[in-house]
Amino acid sequence: MAAITRLLKPSSPISSLLKRSGSTMVSEIESPRPNFSDPKASRNFQWVFLGCPGVGKGTYASRLSNFLGVPHIATGDLVRAELSSSGPLSTQLAEIVNQGKLVSDEIIFNLLSKRLEAGEKKGESGFILDGFPRTIRQAEILDEVTEIDLVVNLKLREDVLVEKCLGRRTCSKCGKGFNVATINAKAEDGRPAISMAPLLPPSQCADKLIIRADDTEEVVKARLNVYQETSKPVEDFYRDQGKLLEFDLPGGIRASWPKLLEALNIDESEDKRSALG
Repeated sequence: MAAITRLLKPSSPISSLLKRSGSTMVSEIESPRPNFSDPKASRNFQWVFLGCPGVGKGTYASRLSNFLGVPHIATGDLVRAELSSSGPLSTQLAEIVNQGKLVSDEIIFNLLSKRLEAGEKKGESGFILDGFPRTIRQAEILDEVTEIDLVVNLKLREDVLVEKCLGRRTCSKCGKGFNVATINAKAEDGRPAISMAPLLPPSQCADKLIIRADDTEEVVKARLNVYQETSKPVEDFYRDQGKLLEFDLPGGIRASWPKLLEALNIDESEDKRSALG
């Protein structure tokens, strides 16, 4: 298996770590949030974004990636890229996906290794992992091979999450994602009201929108239930290390982005490139 050069800690071969079954000890480490108000602050950091399906992990991770100048890495994108290539894992991955099986941890870490190695050759520094690790075993292995500085757990009301997922659309030509839902959830049971404007496609994509086959209310709710069951151990793992930052999204991107920067202790005045687009 290829080495995760920048990612690897000394004397931590991934192949041997993958054979372990949960023996990693969790150390309780206080990890203060980085301060980016100093323009000379290091951009070489390693973050993880967690959150339920449809919460917007990719959106916020991508914006922070552009803002901070580090790569945004989503393991789903790595799998899809490998499937479309003629790489050594493409045939094996195609068989796994076609049979509806889960991609093994070993393959995921292989792809991650390959991605980071390529990034290092291009001079990349640090990363933002999107939606990974998903299980406690993955978290334990990742913790052995790399230093994770901060884990951001994005949270959103379940009723809003369901409505948001049902509004997802993808352009069949360019592959870009959009959302046609206009969300105006009222305040109830101590939860604040949330409003989200739709993310509508440009005219060239408007008549090419498709809906994911699994974006039905029944399937979406089932996915959320499964996520809640599997995510708690991962959240607890990083919470015990003092690395978990829980962030409740107050609304759409325009309402949430400045609040997220504030929670991350990032000086919004640095954002000269207007992350809101």
